[in-house]
Amino acid sequence: MSLLEAAHQVHTVIKRPTTCVVVPAFNEEAGLPDTLEALLKQTEKAERIVVVDDCSTDRTRAVALSYPGVECITPSQNLGSKAKAQNYALEFIEEDLVLPVDADTVLRPTYLSLIKQPFIDDENVVIAAGNVQTKFTKHITERGRQIEYLFGFHLYRPIQNRANSPIVCSGCCSAFRTKDLVEFGGFPERTIVEDFDYTWSQQIAGRRAIYVGNAEAWAADPATPKFLNTQMKRWMSGFFQNMRIHFWGAVRHKPMLALWAGLTMIEVITMPLWWASPIIMSWALHMGIWISLFWWLGLDALLMIPVLAYASHRRHVNFISVMCNIPAMYFNKMFNTYHALRGMFVELILVPMGITKGLAVYEKGR
Repeated sequence: MSLLEAAHQVHTVIKRPTTCVVVPAFNEEAGLPDTLEALLKQTEKAERIVVVDDCSTDRTRAVALSYPGVECITPSQNLGSKAKAQNYALEFIEEDLVLPVDADTVLRPTYLSLIKQPFIDDENVVIAAGNVQTKFTKHITERGRQIEYLFGFHLYRPIQNRANSPIVCSGCCSAFRTKDLVEFGGFPERTIVEDFDYTWSQQIAGRRAIYVGNAEAWAADPATPKFLNTQMKRWMSGFFQNMRIHFWGAVRHKPMLALWAGLTMIEVITMPLWWASPIIMSWALHMGIWISLFWWLGLDALLMIPVLAYASHRRHVNFISVMCNIPAMYFNKMFNTYHALRGMFVELILVPMGITKGLAVYEKGR
């Protein structure tokens, strides 16, 4: 190897993209300290950490400025959504990557180092998403979400990643190539879920989104049914907004992404049938309702347990406690079912007919 080649290799190793972390925050004085402390403890430091205080009425700005090196910018008036707050910050960003982090999300110290790697390995990568887990498991809604995350991030996401078509890169801690994001016009504001919208838009345009399973983060999830209801309304409405905007483009240009979306549609349509399965089994097989319910739950558990056992091992979570939280998943699934069916009806039928404009106001549901 010549000295010139060796020098080039050293330069390649050292040259890593610069990063600006953006933390959109509205009345987040309680959760913000954990988020900022985790960012400051990263093994590979971000060049900048910028908190966007969206005209909070609490001490969010004071908390942000109490941490050394943390910048805080405040718009002249409340912007009203996470996408708008992030776009406000985008005007001040010159770094290669932008990493929006929710003000109630905590990153593992190695997160930034790991999430950068796909951008170095492939210039066509424009989004990289990490593995999100539940920050708290005190309430029934949080326990149900733990099961959903363990299952989804250790089965669906890896499969979609292998197929080069992640259906979404979580908005709480995904990294974006700044140049492409600016050229696109920033984080999309036409839907209620900017992470879905941008993930689909870029993949349909031929760019890549990557799931980085070893990059771990913990998000604060809804602690009450009220907040779960608000969150699922937004998530499900946003999903079907993206189906309305992007599905046929995905069919033409990103068939595998369209396949995942289509399978999700089928799952939503058949949800009432799934809930009614114990009654149908009892009637069709002439079994008692309790025996039917036992078989229904047993078959469901057989499908989940292997994945949950693997996920618990990977994330160092007590498997017994995970198993005890499975009933909470069914509690959450009632909200998921209602808002999925509602979102599909409103966004795919009523909106095209001009009867309603669909969900347009961003409401935070923890």
